[in-house]
Amino acid sequence: MNRIYTAGFILLLVAATAVSFGKNKSVTKQTTVYDFTMQNIDGEPVDLSRFQGKVALVVNVASKCGFTPQYEGLEKIYEEYKDQGFVVLGFPANNFGGQEPGTNSQIKEFCSLTYGVTFPMFAKISVKGSDKHPLYQYLTSKETNPKFGGEITWNFNKFLIGRDGTILNRFDSKVEPESETIVQSIKKALTSS
Repeated sequence: MNRIYTAGFILLLVAATAVSFGKNKSVTKQTTVYDFTMQNIDGEPVDLSRFQGKVALVVNVASKCGFTPQYEGLEKIYEEYKDQGFVVLGFPANNFGGQEPGTNSQIKEFCSLTYGVTFPMFAKISVKGSDKHPLYQYLTSKETNPKFGGEITWNFNKFLIGRDGTILNRFDSKVEPESETIVQSIKKALTSS
């Protein structure tokens, strides 16, 4: 009888280890942002590798935030530099003060009607906390992003990603998309990548 319990315990331990490894593997196997697949705002899967070779500004966005007017600046820099290989990737999140309460379709309608957003928008995700999406686990981890890692502090934090998927810079919510700091970083990334 003890052998049966012992064998059962060993099988349970092996299974638990395999499940644990599988969960961790989903985050650690990614080597760049371009290794993730995300749902776009319409719920369709988008392999981020389709943006490889471009410089990307990854931004967690919200529709009812004091920084929401930054959508206008994000759209302007997207329009200004998209033909040179630049893209803005918007990720709605409701992690701060409930400032993104809408559904994906409501967010899409708000962004297009209010700010004329044409850059790629994605389905609402969590960027902080126990349900943080693996993409943001990757972006904020000091292990995978030692230079620019750290928790998302508020809506409209921005990560500049190089053509090869390297995280080149990070900008706080207060740094406007059209600021000299961001524009110069984009220009540098476009010419040096």
